Amino acid sequence: MSAVLEVPDMAPGTEEGIATALRNAAAPLVIEGNGSKRGMLRPVQAGRTLSTRNLTGITLYRPQEMVISARAGTTLPEIEAALAEHRQMLVPEPPDLRAMMGVPEAPPPTIGGLVAANLSGPRRITGFALRDAVLGIRFVNGEGEVLRSGGRVHKNVTGLDLCKLLAGSHGTLGVITEVTLKLGPVPERMATLVVPVSDEAAGVAALTAGLTSPYGITGAAMLPAGIVAGRVEGPVALLRLEDVAASVAYRMERLRAAMPEARVLEGMEAQRLWRAIRDVTVLQPGANEAVWRLSVRPSQAPALAAALRAVFQARMLLDWGGGLIWVAGEASEEAHAALMGATRQAGGSFTLFRAPEPLRAALPVIPEEGPALAALSRRVKAALDPAGRLNPGRMRAGS
Repeated sequence: MSAVLEVPDMAPGTEEGIATALRNAAAPLVIEGNGSKRGMLRPVQAGRTLSTRNLTGITLYRPQEMVISARAGTTLPEIEAALAEHRQMLVPEPPDLRAMMGVPEAPPPTIGGLVAANLSGPRRITGFALRDAVLGIRFVNGEGEVLRSGGRVHKNVTGLDLCKLLAGSHGTLGVITEVTLKLGPVPERMATLVVPVSDEAAGVAALTAGLTSPYGITGAAMLPAGIVAGRVEGPVALLRLEDVAASVAYRMERLRAAMPEARVLEGMEAQRLWRAIRDVTVLQPGANEAVWRLSVRPSQAPALAAALRAVFQARMLLDWGGGLIWVAGEASEEAHAALMGATRQAGGSFTLFRAPEPLRAALPVIPEEGPALAALSRRVKAALDPAGRLNPGRMRAGS
C-alpha cells in the first residue's frame, strides 16, 4: 500500500505570496490567521489552509496621530505592547477568546482575524465597534487580486467602504493582509462600581440607570448567580468609569450616592475582572459544551434568560448593558433549537460561537438572511470571490 502524502498548509510571508497562492488555487481554501477561532461558526468545506500567520509586523505607528498599521498576522499582544509604551490602546477592546474556545495553548489571535470577525469587547457600548476603528485595509480577493480601501488618515471618504464590508465577513470575501486602525489614549484612572442585585431584571435596571446617567459609563456588565470572576461573585451589576482621575472620582461619588449599597473596585483586580468579561473566561465552558452569543434589546434580556434556563442549564454573562448575552451549556440540537426560538421571540439574533464539529455542521450558526439581503450577499460574494475559494460554508451551508 502506498503512503498517503499530506499536502502542507500554506503560510506565505508576503502579500504577493498570498495573492499567488489564491491565483494558483485549484480548490477552495480554509482562510485563517493563527487558527484561534477555528472552532467558531461552521466547519469550512475545504482541504487546505491558507494562513496569514507569517505575514507579521507593524508597518506604521504614529502615536501623535493615534494611527497604527500592521500586517494581518501580527498578534494582539504584539500590538498592545507597542501601544502601551505610549499609553495608547485599541478602544473597542478586541477579545482573546482562546480559553473560551477551548484552545488556551493556541497562538494569540491576529489582528487580521479579529477584524475579519469584527470582535469587540465591553467598550462597544460607547458606540465604537472594531469595524469603526478600521481606517484602511489591504486584502486579496478570491481571484488573487490585491485591493485596498481607506487609508492611513482619519478623514477618508473616497471609494466604496470595503473596510466595513470585510470586517465581520470571516474570511469569505477576501484575505486581509494589512489593517490601519485609529487609537485612543489609555485612561488615567479606571474604577468599577459593583452593585449587588437579585436577578437579571434588577441587574439590567441597574445597568440601564448607569448608562442613562450623565456619567459616561464605558463598561456595563452583569455576572448572574453562580458566576465568579476573581473575588467578585454574582449576581452583581458592574459599571465602569474611565477618564482623568479627578473626573472619575467626581462621577463615581455621584453614582455611589444613587447606589449606596455598591462598592468600588480599582487597580489590578478591576483590570482582571474586565479582561475576564472581555475574553468570556468567566463562563468556563466544558470540553463538550456549546457557547452562543445573543444580541437583544436589554429590556428583553431577563425574559430571554428565564426562557433558556427553563429548557437547559444555561450559564450566562450579560454585557453591553444587557444587550449582549453569552450563553454556555449543553451542546445539543434541543438546546440550540430552544435558544433560536427564544431569541427570535425576543426579536434578537444569535451566533453559535463554539460547539462540537458535528453540531456546527448540522445546524444554522447564525440567523437566515431575508430574501433581499441574501440576494445582495450573493452579488457581493460573486464580485469578490466568484470561484468560491474563500472559506466556503463558514457562515451558511452551500455559500
